Amino acid sequence: MPECTFGRAIDLAIEHAMARDATIVLIGEDVPMLRAPLVARFGTGRVLAAPISEAAFLGAAAGAAMGGLRPVVELYMVDFIGVGLDAVLNHMAKLDTFSGGGWRCPVLIRAPSGGGYGDGGQHGQSLWGMLAAIPGLTVVVPSTPADAYGLTATALGHDGPVVLFESKLLSAEWLEFLGRGARDSVTFDVPPAGARGAVEPGATVPLGQAAVRRQGGDLTIAAVAVGVHRALEAADRLAAKGIECEVIDLRSLRPLDRRTVVESVRRTSRLLVADEDYVAYGLAGELAAVALEAGLTPRYARVCLEDTLPYARHLEAAALPNVERIIAAALRLTD
Repeated sequence: MPECTFGRAIDLAIEHAMARDATIVLIGEDVPMLRAPLVARFGTGRVLAAPISEAAFLGAAAGAAMGGLRPVVELYMVDFIGVGLDAVLNHMAKLDTFSGGGWRCPVLIRAPSGGGYGDGGQHGQSLWGMLAAIPGLTVVVPSTPADAYGLTATALGHDGPVVLFESKLLSAEWLEFLGRGARDSVTFDVPPAGARGAVEPGATVPLGQAAVRRQGGDLTIAAVAVGVHRALEAADRLAAKGIECEVIDLRSLRPLDRRTVVESVRRTSRLLVADEDYVAYGLAGELAAVALEAGLTPRYARVCLEDTLPYARHLEAAALPNVERIIAAALRLTD
């Protein structure tokens, strides 16, 4: 199996799918420049530059999907989905239900996400909790190149709208772009296991199937994206203190693999959610509800983003669910 970067794994999955299916088109700002190899292979009729108007090209993607195409829409960052949220919330996600299954809207939205590089609260959000709350919308959040490829491949064959979160701290291509100019001296805390890895061409990852990345009997830690690698590092350090953590990579938030979470929490009786999204009304609370609805009463904690992400690097680092915060919460749960 060839090795590649996280971002390249998504590119490869799109390229392979475009070669098989002529209805797949790529739309987004500067896409012909950013995805030049796809332009060279498939032409400007399938790789389309869009104006700086998310409302326009997300709306166009919904209509194109209804007309028989399978658009891939690239956002510069997931934060900007707010500009075109009506197309996602009220059209793409509801079309299947409103039409009684008569219409489909197979759109893949590629959405770079997350902070940790000093870009402020309008560019470093995650927002998967908000989007996963929308019925009819599928939300996936890979943490490795293999899953980035596999979940993208699965999403491109799905007959409904999918938001694919691409963690910027795992993407070498994004970090090269973000590190230019005045940021040449800035270092990024990038988990190497997630930034580069083996990818199997043609492989898919099922929706709604979590992965247990580390087994343990004392505490369940659930996370996605960069948070998975932070949780694994925390688990290694906690093991030195005699605390064995089970780390669950959720991978897919809607649909959500409730069974894997419940089975783990049933064994450990403790649940810690490490989530870069906002603390209120999101994934962390949903996982607590999943455990309670299964009849479990675990000790519970969540390490999340408490408020608007600060711009100053030292404040941003303290606000994000870093390894130290995860360890501190784990120690409180296991004291």
